[in-house]
Formats: sequence, structure tokens, C-alpha cells
Amino acid sequence: MLLVLTSIGRFFSLEALDTRITPPKDLKKIESIKRRASPDSKWSTVEYKVYLVVFAMVVPYMLKTAMDASNETNPNFPKFQHLLSPGWMFGRYVDNSDVQYRFFRDNFFLLLGLIVSHVSLRKGLELSFNWHSRNTFDFVFGVVFLLGAHGVNSIKVAVHVFISYFIAKYVSNRKLALALTWIYGLSTLFINDRFHNSKVGLSFIDQGFTGIVDRWDVFFNFTVLRMISFNYDYIENLSQQHESTTSLDSSANEKLADLDDRQRLVAPIPISDYSVFNYIAYLTYTPLFIAGPVITFNDYMYQSKYQQLPSVKDYKRTFRYFLRLMFCVLVMEFLLHFMYVVAVSKRKAWEGDTPFQMSMIGFINLNIIWLKLLIPWRLFRFWSLLDGIDPPENMIRCMNNNYSALAFWRAWHRSYNRWVIRYIYVPLGGGGNNRVVNSLLVFSFVAIWHDIELKLLMWGWLVVFFLLPEIGATIYFAKYQNEPWFRHLCGVGAVINIWMMILANLFGFCLGKDGTVSLLHEMFGTIDGFRFFVVSSFCLFVGAQIMFELRQTELRRGIYMRC
Repeated sequence: MLLVLTSIGRFFSLEALDTRITPPKDLKKIESIKRRASPDSKWSTVEYKVYLVVFAMVVPYMLKTAMDASNETNPNFPKFQHLLSPGWMFGRYVDNSDVQYRFFRDNFFLLLGLIVSHVSLRKGLELSFNWHSRNTFDFVFGVVFLLGAHGVNSIKVAVHVFISYFIAKYVSNRKLALALTWIYGLSTLFINDRFHNSKVGLSFIDQGFTGIVDRWDVFFNFTVLRMISFNYDYIENLSQQHESTTSLDSSANEKLADLDDRQRLVAPIPISDYSVFNYIAYLTYTPLFIAGPVITFNDYMYQSKYQQLPSVKDYKRTFRYFLRLMFCVLVMEFLLHFMYVVAVSKRKAWEGDTPFQMSMIGFINLNIIWLKLLIPWRLFRFWSLLDGIDPPENMIRCMNNNYSALAFWRAWHRSYNRWVIRYIYVPLGGGGNNRVVNSLLVFSFVAIWHDIELKLLMWGWLVVFFLLPEIGATIYFAKYQNEPWFRHLCGVGAVINIWMMILANLFGFCLGKDGTVSLLHEMFGTIDGFRFFVVSSFCLFVGAQIMFELRQTELRRGIYMRC
């Protein structure tokens, strides 16, 4: 499976994912990156030829085991068969039992129609009437879309939105405004979780049209991120203007040119642009409204009003991006038609399965979770690229191409990760003396934001706990990086890292407490289970060495990513 997904990852070449991670244009910088790589490739060495042979033997066996554990031949099949639906591939059933992905999958062609309508309408207005007011179009279309999506529940959304806006605009004390922004933003998550379906006593709301998407509170979580982004960017910019002798409004146009993705986060947007009109246009920007990727207010305003990025004008690149998106959809359809692991997990139908089979149920489940997030995010980013806005790419590495827990979280939901760093981690002090405490606060927010559930909160704390060994080992063993055995020592550390990442995510998103405890009991409480643990750890070590050399290959091409 690792080989298959690594091959897929190579097909999704870095250049096609995000122009911001291609080799830089500065030749000196390219040479500087190349100097970080080991001069000689290891792909032709005996050691790596052995690794490739191991891959060729293990990967097909992993796929077969996952199928055996979740198909008609498994004795547990009757327990989850009712969750399967008629499929379209080779007369197979399809596992469409995941609620989130089922909503997306069942409405996929409706979304494609909406994309065509939205982009065609904007382009038509631009060509027919020479109308280039992006924010006006975003405002009108966004409000109409909001009403269609949530109906009378849009009133509930509006109440939250305007309370947050008034906090930023009318609380003069900067620290108090930021504190109230966060208090109210977090409060909305709990309020909506408890009262999202409560009656308000007005018949036209309680009995009115609730929109295409009845659960308005689920999508509102992304609106909370945008509300906080607007308030923070506005308060920060207003504070800078008060401290500056020159008005930002008068000098902004000179400074708003050729900014990179980091500079756009703190772009000197004129204070007049932080209007309620632009606020609503940003919050309801249709391509990114449902699930992101998350773009900050400053970045949105910069791209929509001041300078369109060159990447959105590269239609050949955008078309390649679409082809890779459709390839991801086909990979997902293949997994759902041939490995019914989601249904198995829902019914906990793993009685009598071997530790290897249980681990493959969890492993393929994690890959399906990765794909079920990647596909919508890339579809919405593709829509945004067609529309002229380039948001961050959310998934920049295949989830199986990670050996570092720190790098894994930088590459998973990248736009959200960048949002968290800008608005939580850095204001708290970043990676200073309180790095562990700050990380606990960050992952606590991440867990609560996903869902107010104790299991996810424990998952967030587990993630931080599992980060500590890597942080400590990185600091301690850095002095040995030139030793010949250092790469193999790193391989052992990578195996430990991968096991901890797998267990944390199996607990939080796949097998739950019962399944994870059962897997651990089988692995360390039986001879066969422990034998599986040893053999699979060796395979993970091989995978880590392959990943090390993949990173070196990237460096030799002049590409450097922290993840």
C-alpha cells in the first residue's frame, strides 16, 4: 500500500499541488537548497535495492489482507453488509457509510454544476458589462448561496457574524477586543453544539425553509475561523496605523505589490477595506464557504482587490490540477468498492481477525479519511483557482509519505495549520519556553473546533504527548548528524513516530477506544501479535529509509519544504 500511495504521491508532483513549493526562481537559493542534500543518490545501492524488493513483496500482501478483512469472504461480513450500497464498479457493493463523504459524493455533480454556474456568471458579467467589482459579486452571490444552503438558519449565522463584527469595530481597547473575539468565537462552538436545532419562538424561523443543508452549525465552524481572522487582521492593522506616523491608507498601494504568501498575511490593507460589505463578501465567499481551504481576510482582500496571483492565470496548471483531482476521486472509488473498512469500523466487526488484519482495517481507514478530506478541499480550491483566488493547498503530501509527527501536522490541513500558527501559536509565544503548553492549547482548540467530544479532546492531548519524544530526540541527537549510523538511528525514531501517529489517529478517528485497546492487546498479549509488531516495524523502517531518500531527491531538485 505504501508503494501504491507513494507512486500516487509522485504522480501528484509537487509542482501541480502548489506553485509556492516549486523550485524558487532565485538561482542562488536553488543552489543553497541543493547543498543541503547528500551528493550521491542511494537508489542504485544494494541497500535500497533490498528495500525495493521488500516493497514489492509487502505492498500486495497489505492490500490483500485489507480486502480479506472486509470482504464477502470474511465471517464478519453479515454484521456490516446492510451498510453497503449497490456500486458501479464491476458489480461490487460500495461502502458509502461515512456520513461526511456520502454528502459530498451524493452531491458531487450538483457541486460541479454550481461551479460552472458561478464561474460562468462572473466571467459573463466581466465580458458583457465590463464589470470587475469582485467584492460586489462575492457579496451578492455569497448571500444568495447562504440563503439557499441554510434558509432561515442564515439568521442564526448572521447574529453570530454581526456580534463578532461589532466587537472588532466598537470595542476600543485592543486587548479587550481580541479577548472578546476569542471568547465569543469559542462560545459559538458550544452554543451551536447545544442549541443548533432549538426553537426560537418565531414561527417563520421555527417552521421556515431550513435550506439544502439543515445542519448549518457544521459548516459554521469554518465561518468562525474567518470571523476571528477578520477581527484579528483589523485590530492588528489599526494598531499599526496608530503607531505609524504615515497613514496606511495613503501608502498601502505602494506596499501592496508582489507579496508572497507570508507577506500577504500581514499586508498593509487600507483600514477602509475593513468594511461590513467586504466582511460579508469574505465570510460568504462561495468557493471556500463550505469547507475551505481557509484563507485569511488580508490575503483574500489582497488577491481580490489589489493583485491577482500569476498562478490563477496559468490555465494549463489548473487543468493538470483538475486531472489529478479526478484521479484522486477514482482512487477513492476503488477503495470504497473493494475494501469495506469504514463499515467494518462502524459495526466493530473485527471479531476473530488477526492483528495484521485489524491494523490494515485501521490503516486503510486512515487513508480513506485522508482522501475524503483531500477530495473536497481540492475541488473547492480548484473552484477558487478558476474564480481568480489562490488559497493554500491543504494536503501537500500523501499521508503515507510522513515519518515526522511535526511535519505530518504541517502537511495535513495546511491552511488550517497556518491559521492556527498565525492566530494562536505565535500570539501565545510560539516555540519558546512554553512550547509544550502552547501546543496543548493549540491542539485543545483543534479538537474542540472539530467536534465537542471528549474522545477528540483526548486525541489532541495524545498528539502533543507523542510529539515530545521527537522534539527531544531532534535536539539531543542533532550533534551526531554527520555520523554514518545517524540515518539508521533516525529510521528507528521514524518507526516509533509512525506507530504513535497511527495509534493516535486510530483512537481519534477510526477504531475508537475499544478497537485500539483490542489491537494493542493482540499485538503485545499474543505471540502472533508480537511477531506481527516486529515484522511490521521492520517494514516501517524500510519505508522510512525510502522517505529519507525521497526528501534528498527533492533537495537535489532545489525543493525544500519543512513538511
